[in-house]
Amino acid sequence: MAEFSAKDVKALRDATGAGMMDAKKALTEADGDFEAAIQLLRERGLTKAGERQDRENNEGSIALAVNEGAAAIVQVRTETDFTAKSAGLIEVVQRLANAVLVGGEGAIDASALDDLKLTTKENLALGKVIRIEAGAGNLLDTYLHIQDGRGINAVVIEGSGIDQETLHEIALHIAFAKPAALSRDEVSADAAAKERIALLEITKAEGKPEAAWDKIVEGRLGAWYRERALLEQGVFGEKETVQQKIGNGTIVRFAQATIGS
Repeated sequence: MAEFSAKDVKALRDATGAGMMDAKKALTEADGDFEAAIQLLRERGLTKAGERQDRENNEGSIALAVNEGAAAIVQVRTETDFTAKSAGLIEVVQRLANAVLVGGEGAIDASALDDLKLTTKENLALGKVIRIEAGAGNLLDTYLHIQDGRGINAVVIEGSGIDQETLHEIALHIAFAKPAALSRDEVSADAAAKERIALLEITKAEGKPEAAWDKIVEGRLGAWYRERALLEQGVFGEKETVQQKIGNGTIVRFAQATIGS
């Protein structure tokens, strides 16, 4: 078995511009021979991988894997929708999702993208990797929106005391509304503080009376929270909120991955 250190991998990466995983794999296959590893990377067209890592990868593909009590989402980022829609990438993403479903998030193997990096010459990277297992007595529901053969919007939701039909409706709503958090308590406090400052400045600029500033800002901040907190959102934009829809039931958690995020 090849013997080399993390320092050796870093040196090879620095010398070639290849990715860390690519450098490690090359050293392994070259039995630790530095020059042979460089040659392997050259032959595979990976010596400029570092340059590719600086390119934006806002496209991609998302896969969903489900069994009776668990669900997994894996997102792979690409530079172009051409690559994202390719059969090879779609197959790899689904294989990764299946592995996460069985073995957990730690089962992900990013090296599975190596061959695709070679053939596509794109900056491919893992995006979100998520696994949710339902607690005792809870239900799971999922949704995957597919466009041109690849998943672009995946949702997993866990509920307690909610029937399957209602839970699925909420899953579809999440896909539509893209909430940032379950409740306003989970919305970033820093983001809320910045928004409050911005809203105060907007209110002042509008010439509102100073005595009304606090009330106006609180009202506008409430609307801002409702755009982000799932339980406060109107189902599909209607008046009935998600909280009202589920009644005495509880949404334990949800997860979502979308292309471009």
